[in-house]
Amino acid sequence: MLTSQRKKLILEKLASEGQVLAKQLSEMFGLSEDTIRRDLRELDSEGLLQRVHGGALPVSPAIAPFAERNKQESGAKRAIARAAAAMILPGQVAIVDGGTTSAELVKQLPLSLQATIVTHSPSVAVGLVDHPQIEVILIGGRLFKHSIVTVGAAAVEAMSHIRADLYFMGVTGVHPTAGLSTGDLEEAYIKRALAARAAETVVLASAAKLNAASQYAIGDITLAQSIIVERATDEALISPLQQAGISVIKA
Repeated sequence: MLTSQRKKLILEKLASEGQVLAKQLSEMFGLSEDTIRRDLRELDSEGLLQRVHGGALPVSPAIAPFAERNKQESGAKRAIARAAAAMILPGQVAIVDGGTTSAELVKQLPLSLQATIVTHSPSVAVGLVDHPQIEVILIGGRLFKHSIVTVGAAAVEAMSHIRADLYFMGVTGVHPTAGLSTGDLEEAYIKRALAARAAETVVLASAAKLNAASQYAIGDITLAQSIIVERATDEALISPLQQAGISVIKA
């Protein structure tokens, strides 16, 4: 069998089963695990899967540039954002992450809401300018242009003084065993730091992010208490999350 044919079969198996294991692929093709791992490395370098210990997971499409991501799954993002916005009660302090779903979230907040929003996203902060009763706290730092958020030591230091009721986390990957992940190392540190400053972390996850992984781990799946998904999400994707003790909210 040609290498290209084998790689095609690996990707088909990954698409149908949600993960592949190097040992099983080795047995399936009658080849050494070293050969299979080389195939997985090459597919990873082409952006076609995400290698993890022992095998590979589907790669998240949510690592594309902000403008491109903004066009993806727009209806699902609006529904998820609407459900998230409804969770913020008057008088609460909520941390809102960067990202396209978060930018949609602030559009869904009623103008009459009296609350405090903490964010490291200039886009989220500007989106709240016309909300007269929402106090906006913008965390400073180095601007990471891919996601339009601030990162770095200054941002982490500023977060250490915050105690929030809710943190709405944006991710690029949600997987029951690989956990929560994102496409940038500094963003992973920031998201973990923000989760530590909130009583409840709520992950905003459109279907493309479920059962997928990116290069940098934010933390175990249990870092989140709740995950908001679109209403039509396959139960097979939701069940492992619920079994891990996560509350899944269908938007």
